[in-house]
Amino acid sequence: MTIFEWNDWLLTHEPVVRLVFFAGIFMLVAFFEWVAPRRAPTVSKVMRWGNNIGLAILNTALLRLLFPAAAVGMAAFAAEHGWGLLNYVELPFWVATLVAVIALDFVIWLQHVMVHAIPVLWRLHRVHHADPDYDVTTGARFHPIEIILSMLIKFATIAVLGPPVVAVILFEVLLNATAMFNHGNVRLPAEVDRVLRWFIVTPDMHRVHHSVEDDETNSNFGFSLPWWDHLFGTYRAQPRGGHEGMTIGIHGYREPRDVSWLSGLLVLPWRGAISGYVINRRSWPGPDDGHE
Repeated sequence: MTIFEWNDWLLTHEPVVRLVFFAGIFMLVAFFEWVAPRRAPTVSKVMRWGNNIGLAILNTALLRLLFPAAAVGMAAFAAEHGWGLLNYVELPFWVATLVAVIALDFVIWLQHVMVHAIPVLWRLHRVHHADPDYDVTTGARFHPIEIILSMLIKFATIAVLGPPVVAVILFEVLLNATAMFNHGNVRLPAEVDRVLRWFIVTPDMHRVHHSVEDDETNSNFGFSLPWWDHLFGTYRAQPRGGHEGMTIGIHGYREPRDVSWLSGLLVLPWRGAISGYVINRRSWPGPDDGHE
């Protein structure tokens, strides 16, 4: 099968490919959460899963309604019209694909920093952080408006970058898979975690980002690749309270009707004042409190 035939096949079967990977990774992470959990749940798992998955289904339906071709369709459109930097540079296909995946991941990292830095965007992103527990369903828990904004950012990035269609599909699959993995309530052996976190964001690494403490929340922004946090000084190795002792969520947002029920999640951005979590109010830690 040639590259062009491979592109055509992926374009035709992209929803099925993504669904198969999503279902497979979800079940795998959920299984390991059952056999080797890192933390005990603080609220009903049935309630949380029902509402978190319900929000994810709502977001998926909304994106398919508003953007039927999604990011992959945008990549095909850009390639057809010669848009983007990679369409003006002669690179081997595998090099262009690798460059595109890494560049897209960096944009997602920047986007994540942005939603913590801009107060109105933090209001939307609070839906993700207000989850009182941390597991595989947290990785798909975002407000619909944030999901739409994220897709528009992807469209703009693809138009400027001009990535191969295969690269976009690979990136989307990788992003979904790693988001489920690094939000998993999974206990990895310390030695495995220590090695893995040089190449991929691990559950212990990203869990720090979901702490109620603002300086911990404003660290470890990576979803797939951990390198950006090391390069830009936002990496934190461990939470001060330890992974079992730390509190997940946001100070002042603990009522189940606000943080666990779908009806509450949809209106959460308009509740209360914006807290001090925004990154420009970050409390810089001392050298002895676990920041490496």
